Amino acid sequence: MLSGNLEKMWATLGDTMEYSLPIGEERLALNPLIGKSLQITAEGTINCIACGRKTKKSYSQGHCYPCSQRLASCDLCIMKPETCHYDKGTCREPQWGEAHCMQPHFVYLSNTSGVKVGITRQTQIPTRWIDQGATQALPIFKVQTRFQSGLVEVMCKSHVADRTDWRRMLKGEGDRLDLKTIRDELLDLCAEELDGFRRRFGEEALQPLPDAEVVALSYPVEEYPQKVSALNLDKTPDIEATLQGIKGQYLIFDKGVLNVRKYTGYRVSVGA
Repeated sequence: MLSGNLEKMWATLGDTMEYSLPIGEERLALNPLIGKSLQITAEGTINCIACGRKTKKSYSQGHCYPCSQRLASCDLCIMKPETCHYDKGTCREPQWGEAHCMQPHFVYLSNTSGVKVGITRQTQIPTRWIDQGATQALPIFKVQTRFQSGLVEVMCKSHVADRTDWRRMLKGEGDRLDLKTIRDELLDLCAEELDGFRRRFGEEALQPLPDAEVVALSYPVEEYPQKVSALNLDKTPDIEATLQGIKGQYLIFDKGVLNVRKYTGYRVSVGA
């Protein structure tokens, strides 16, 4: 039995994803546990992942309330990058913004619960796709900043989704999509807006990626649920069930699914 504060799962890209679960200072290999009974018990303590203090409630995926209001990584512009206010001098942490937001970003298409558009830093490829449970992904643009990637994403989401239906994503692999054809159709639909982007930021700010290849991702799942129901460590602190698979940041049990990332900072005991 391992005990410690929970972090989001780590995954290694391969023919099938290899997952491990960080618990305190330890990491539990999860793939060998698929098909076996796994017990997860919330011990009643939540620690902020930024400052370590105890908190009665977790905000912004593992933060205490003061940190959720203070840190740039918890600001609204992280969810809506087109609202970035760095150039206005009001970034909560300008140095953090330089390191994370004022860096090249990619706009991509992925197949999660269907086709969707998203953005990520280069250092988060393929982690971002794995965390979303994507089975396919295709970078379509490289831009200079997070703000610019948000603007391009807004153009694209008029025509394709920018969110994942997590219940649908967890019901199976889904149909394979021709992401290259979808990309070409999307570029035609957004041509006028993309031209406006180039006029505003310059030709070099928007780099199309016509030679990018589709990345295929496969997850270790023995059986997908017919009906997806979420397990809640706040309401049911002791979960014991058979692990049927892992996809995205979800543990798929025969009794329901657990979004590990939602409970980042929770102190738990885990044992097979």
